[in-house]
Amino acid sequence: MSKLAELNTDDLKDLYRELILDHARNPRNFGPLRSATHRARGANPLCGDTLELYLELDADEVVRAARFEGTGCAISLASASLLTETVAGLPRHLALQWFEQVTASLTGGRSEFDLGKLMALQGVREFPARVKCATLPWHTMRSAFQQQATTATTTTE
Repeated sequence: MSKLAELNTDDLKDLYRELILDHARNPRNFGPLRSATHRARGANPLCGDTLELYLELDADEVVRAARFEGTGCAISLASASLLTETVAGLPRHLALQWFEQVTASLTGGRSEFDLGKLMALQGVREFPARVKCATLPWHTMRSAFQQQATTATTTTE
């Protein structure tokens, strides 16, 4: 039996809370990416989260690198950090499938994927206003892939 399977619900919530705080305090892949081929800005006007997401895609449309800069709450920063870890090395179409799965799981749907560490974001479902914080980086990634000039938001979810 895995260690996670042995944990009770409260222990899992604590573990996920710690993961969110770790990614917020020590975001992975934070900073500009000079070699970015795709980039987008995201903003959550309701709480003030802002971010710039940078993606470097190769000729085969594989995400070779993903980085971000921004300011915001712990959930927004952790989500962006987890996003960059998740999509690095993936083909564009799979990264977009992750967008669909993660945003669906956070907005009341079910994911067909094993979300792994991204399960840590599930706690925001109890706080609807925080869902937008968690999904902002994912909407910004979709905008970057579409090379949209407008700022990505979560106001029309």
